[in-house]
Amino acid sequence: MIQHLIFDSPLGLLTAVVNDAGLQAVYMAVHKRRPALGTFGVEVTAASSSVLAATAEQLGEYFSGERQEFTLPLAPVGSDFQHRVWAALREIPYGELRTYGQLAADLGDRSMAQAVGSANGRNPISIIVPCHRVVGADGSLVGYAGGLENKEFLLELENPHRFHTEALF
Repeated sequence: MIQHLIFDSPLGLLTAVVNDAGLQAVYMAVHKRRPALGTFGVEVTAASSSVLAATAEQLGEYFSGERQEFTLPLAPVGSDFQHRVWAALREIPYGELRTYGQLAADLGDRSMAQAVGSANGRNPISIIVPCHRVVGADGSLVGYAGGLENKEFLLELENPHRFHTEALF
């Protein structure tokens, strides 16, 4: 049974979706590939689903700086390759960045950077599967389905010094 919970965050409203196996998705209101709300099953309260309650609680802790890792049962829907990419994303430590090429190399073939980027862009579990930690080859902020402003917010939350280092000269 698919259920969803809508709750507020510093990024605006988030929609968490669960199925019988676990957390299927977390979408921002501005998510580029957000499916229609009608596909998210019945809307419930956090008290109705332990996974939805834990999702809202852990994201709240993340936004307040109290949590760096999530301990939720994940059940995203995707291809085998997408699941491999999403697993690699979960290996990127809090506050660190990787390029699409680095992720492709980690998966065994650096030439697959575009395919990795495509799978990254289809990650349905925003923030928890940290696709925001992936940047372009030159370090630029590119390709975030939740919008580059939100990507910058998340990266700054995890590593405030990244964007606020003072010039040496």
